[in-house]
Amino acid sequence: MCGYKKIDLENWCRKEHYLYYTNSLNVEVNMTANIDVSELLTFCHTNGYKFYPTLIYCVTKVLNRIENFKMFKDKNGDLCVWDSLVPNYTIFHEEDHTFSDCWTDFTDDFGSFYKNITSDMELGKTKRGIKVKSGQPANFYCVSCTPWTAFTAVSSRMVNGGAAFFPIITAGKYDDNYQMPVNITIAHAVADGYHIGLFFEYLQEEMSVECLKSHHKATEEAAAVAFRL
Repeated sequence: MCGYKKIDLENWCRKEHYLYYTNSLNVEVNMTANIDVSELLTFCHTNGYKFYPTLIYCVTKVLNRIENFKMFKDKNGDLCVWDSLVPNYTIFHEEDHTFSDCWTDFTDDFGSFYKNITSDMELGKTKRGIKVKSGQPANFYCVSCTPWTAFTAVSSRMVNGGAAFFPIITAGKYDDNYQMPVNITIAHAVADGYHIGLFFEYLQEEMSVECLKSHHKATEEAAAVAFRL
């Protein structure tokens, strides 16, 4: 099980906001922004990586940088923060136009994560149903892609349910200028517009050629060491 820490609510700067958006106005907040994926596409095409799993790596790495997106309530109802999140993502089935979801453990090591998630995705393509991999951990977030639609907004709510503390990320179809809409939905109790702004800022940085090259270099170096062994 992933480690976590309890929030010292009495001394937390967002205590009043958390209580208000939990007890008085239990709402979610969502926002969509365009992300330039031109350098990400070039990186994938040049090095033979698939776009979707590489995108999931970037999104997960960014979410793990921002504490507000890793919050949850423990069994006692206390607000806590996971040490890290793992992606729970959708797999589209071309044959019958249904989807399944799957999860993959996350590591900052891009090469290891990419190998694991592409393996899980290939296995998931052979199965049907909502869940194609058992044992989904509690420290998950949701991420999906709708490559058929260049949307300007997305709304996803649980009917008669509370606001979800885990982030829900949806990416859309990028346009001719390689602008891709990305939506994030999160409980207002744990995050505000500032934190969402950080998410989009960091995501654009993570898709820069500098960051992508550093991930690829680390992967090549690890492979070289393994080969020598």
